[in-house]
Amino acid sequence: MKSAVLIAATCICLTANAAEAPSIETLANEVRAAETAFAKSMADRDLEAFAAHVADDAVFFGDKAARGKEAVVASWKPLFEGPKAPFSWEPVQVEVVDTGALAISSGPVRNPEGKQTGVYNSIWRREAEGVWKVVFDKGCPVCDCVQKKN
Repeated sequence: MKSAVLIAATCICLTANAAEAPSIETLANEVRAAETAFAKSMADRDLEAFAAHVADDAVFFGDKAARGKEAVVASWKPLFEGPKAPFSWEPVQVEVVDTGALAISSGPVRNPEGKQTGVYNSIWRREAEGVWKVVFDKGCPVCDCVQKKN
């Protein structure tokens, strides 16, 4: 009898969790908001806010890949010095995998004058508590893979 009650309770919990799962559109909006806040940390010159978006096991590509949150934050720290951000970015494309666990955000990178100088690509992971963190980040020169907004 106890096992029948346990099975019934498990089924109810699984059904409730499935019914509460956010839609892909909702998750994409969460990623867009996270990416926008991530970019705002640069504009606000707030390294601590920037670090809050970086996963502990993140890899950010540059001349040499920075591996791990500590290394990523250290490599980006010089970009937060001075009163004006050296560049900005914004999400134009956001896609989430059907499991809702990973997403990609891409968009233009602009210089302080607003001219597009590149494109960024960030891979986001939804952590257990539902918070999105960047696990991979790589920029590249302007290309046709993202609509240019000049």
